[in-house]
Amino acid sequence: MNFVTDYRVEDYILRTRWEDLPREVRDRALVCSVDLMMALILGSHGTQFQCGRRLAAHVEPGDLTVPGCRDTFSFLGAAIAMGHASNSFDIDDGHNMIKGHPGTSFIGGLLAAALERDISYREYLTALVVGYDVAVREGLALQDHYRFLHSTGTYGAVATAAVAGRVLGMSREQLNTALSMAEFHAPLTPVMRAVEHPSMNKDGTPFGVMVGVLAVLDTLGGETACTHLLEAEEYRRLTDTLGREYEILNLYFKPYTCCRWAHQPIQASIELMAAQGIAPEDVGHVSVHTFDSAARLSKIRPRDTDEAQYNIAYPVAAAIIHGDVGYRQVCDEAVRDPRVLAMMDRLSFEVDPEMERQFPEKRLAWVSFRLKDGRTVNSRVYAADGERDDRVDMAWMERKFRRITAPFLTPEGQDQVLDLLRGDLERPMSQVVERVNRALGL
Repeated sequence: MNFVTDYRVEDYILRTRWEDLPREVRDRALVCSVDLMMALILGSHGTQFQCGRRLAAHVEPGDLTVPGCRDTFSFLGAAIAMGHASNSFDIDDGHNMIKGHPGTSFIGGLLAAALERDISYREYLTALVVGYDVAVREGLALQDHYRFLHSTGTYGAVATAAVAGRVLGMSREQLNTALSMAEFHAPLTPVMRAVEHPSMNKDGTPFGVMVGVLAVLDTLGGETACTHLLEAEEYRRLTDTLGREYEILNLYFKPYTCCRWAHQPIQASIELMAAQGIAPEDVGHVSVHTFDSAARLSKIRPRDTDEAQYNIAYPVAAAIIHGDVGYRQVCDEAVRDPRVLAMMDRLSFEVDPEMERQFPEKRLAWVSFRLKDGRTVNSRVYAADGERDDRVDMAWMERKFRRITAPFLTPEGQDQVLDLLRGDLERPMSQVVERVNRALGL
């Protein structure tokens, strides 16, 4: 490969300013900020976050406070803890073409660095925009170069190094080293293995964040490295558009706490049942017609939340029984619901050639309900709500925020957090987190 170190990526990372961003990009940054804070709040109630807290206890102490927790952490410790929280309930944004979750891939490192330097909310949002651009472009380059689906944690290591390096004030030469080191040491995250055999491995977010932060700290300690894929001539087409095309506008957002590939049959089932007046006890059998990757999702009876989220049978069954898939349906205590487990036995999954043909640009599915009275009713073909072309705005995100955080925030607390994240751009990030935790009763 021919590498050219012209610092075009590093200059974009370091020199982007809030004032220069298009209005639609700034508006979307606020939407993403709400979505990612929601993911961190939800994640702080999960087992994976508790694992992250225990791991963080092995590094140096500090005085940084993270969302949803009374503990204090160092920069590295905070990144570890939030890296374990952000994707814990699979409610964060995604990008079709990299088949993963760019926001969660770096938010733990970004917020940890933002708290370390106590930057303004404006600067945090600017770094957020930059992080998406690096994560998506790096993901595209990795998939093309290795011809393998490396998921969130892999490109997240590079995106984490980018945003943390920006916030900590690196020079472009230092940042080049950090990006190179992060990419070289990034985790493999063979995501299809996690799809078929779900566990906390999932998208590999925690280790991606850790590698990215360690690359920054090691660079500041004097370690050297060179070459990252976004310097290769083969991928100049990806970096030519920096500062003109913003990947934050190409995201999808998830209404449900499970793999995006299960969202289409969830929504199809909920809406078909409402339209036809179908009660769960009326259902004899449900056939889900979808694309191959979705059909390969686990269908085991889950033992914990991770097996429930990276699953297609469990969340569809939960949607049929409860009419929703949120924290209350996928937390560890919920996955033994006998009604949902019984409904799982009434589901079957088929690969539809037309759905498969349009993947991954579109993720589509439809469902067929055979009722106990002998009738069969079919849904239309669904692309799940929140896709890129839906142009998700703050009103959409506020509805999601209120629904998803209802187990943890009172309506007044939800108002407080939403007002905070839509509000004063000059507020220091330490105050933002402090007020989020106050709304949570911490």
